[in-house]
Amino acid sequence: MGAQRAWIPWAHCKDGGESNGPDHEREKSWAKLFDQLDLNKDGRIDIFELRAGLADRGLSRRSLEKVVETGDTNHDGVLDFKEFTQYLRTHEKQLKLMFSRLDKNNDGKIDAAEIQHCLRSFGVDISLEDATRILLSIDKDGTLTIDWNEWRDHFLFNPLTNMEDVARYWKHSVMLDIGEHLTVPDEFSEEEKKSGYVWRQLMAGALAGSVSRTGTAPLDRLKVFRQVHGFSQFKGNLLSSFQSMMKEGGLPSLWRGNGMNVLKIAPETAIKFTAYEQIKNVMRGGNETRNLRVHERFLAGSLAGAIAQTAIYPLEVLKTRLTLRKTGQYSGIADCAKQILQREGVIAFYKGYVPNMLSIVPYAGIDLAVYETLKFAWLNRNRGLADPGVMVLVGCGAVSSTCGQLASYPLALIRTQMNEHDLEKGAPKPSMLALLCNIVTQEGVAGLYRGISPNLLKVIPAVSLSYVVYEYTRIVLGVDIEGRRAGKGKG
Repeated sequence: MGAQRAWIPWAHCKDGGESNGPDHEREKSWAKLFDQLDLNKDGRIDIFELRAGLADRGLSRRSLEKVVETGDTNHDGVLDFKEFTQYLRTHEKQLKLMFSRLDKNNDGKIDAAEIQHCLRSFGVDISLEDATRILLSIDKDGTLTIDWNEWRDHFLFNPLTNMEDVARYWKHSVMLDIGEHLTVPDEFSEEEKKSGYVWRQLMAGALAGSVSRTGTAPLDRLKVFRQVHGFSQFKGNLLSSFQSMMKEGGLPSLWRGNGMNVLKIAPETAIKFTAYEQIKNVMRGGNETRNLRVHERFLAGSLAGAIAQTAIYPLEVLKTRLTLRKTGQYSGIADCAKQILQREGVIAFYKGYVPNMLSIVPYAGIDLAVYETLKFAWLNRNRGLADPGVMVLVGCGAVSSTCGQLASYPLALIRTQMNEHDLEKGAPKPSMLALLCNIVTQEGVAGLYRGISPNLLKVIPAVSLSYVVYEYTRIVLGVDIEGRRAGKGKG
């Protein structure tokens, strides 16, 4: 069935004009499509047949479930031919209304400026560049405009029924956490803020990050050890390194420091998002309709990240000390904080602060640039297909975050070493430059990347765990992957 691409026969069928009701040819094309989707030829289509027949459209399972739920008038869980055609007929009318509303100059085509104008009327602030990207996901013939046939064929089996939903799907990147930085979506409409959708989204991301970090904590602990001690303590391969940690503290020792690593997610996320919103308001200068340019978004994101890191930085120091601790060294988080305070003073909780702040700019800049570049490249290669599936966005996020970490890794290594230094009050503290020069002198430039192998190894499992938990948590919280309250899609 997959090789037949069942949606093609009707997708290229002309509708004989732009009337709302299907003509005889349209009815014939629907009958042919129904027959192709009905794999077992029982006169009904269930969700599994719909998923198989429309696999090439890049639609989520939840989207196709909504098609069945909407069209299933007798509530038997399947679509017969009458229900199938009624759904298509009704949905085309909705699509026609959307198309007419977007086509401001009534020329029968939609351009990027019209998409931008319409979204802003919904309170979704979007740049012309982002509007062009949405357009490219629908434009089949490369004219940089969308005609009625392209619009109808693209959305006929997609339950996104207004442009605000389309924008929300695109603007909200999947929240990924690979143990270093949590991605916080940066564009929300006023309706989403008032409805509580934003905090449900952030809560889902924080929970996903917690599971992701817990699942990859052993690799993270090994990374920290190699950042601080090189290969002096753990020689050989990864397996022998894990065996050394288990020999010293047993299986639970692989998760030392993970509790603090998880605890700092929620406050960092909340502070970062709140700060970002406030910084955007200041940059707009009271003009709520002004869209931030790319460099302004980058600056706002970097400043928000710096504010969040400043607020939670003592937790970062505690996380490093707890990760490196030996059996019996600390009885818990409170005891660790007490010992640091007594031995080194309050200033110890900000050791490594400068290299940590310096690492934010290269990470944020490269992460944003690579993510946008990869997503745009996908659009150029797949013109006319559905919006990129979640896995495409997950892949873009994983690659961009990894690139950001590679660029900022030397600074992260110096920060970790400065976090670790346990010195008495008044003792001279090694500077960032002194540590940097010492590593390069003794180990060469490669020394600035020691410990990076376990860091790279954890990317795929971390991203996978983060995405799975994120998706299912959003469902539990009542927000589906397209960004709407489950069961309450807008018509």
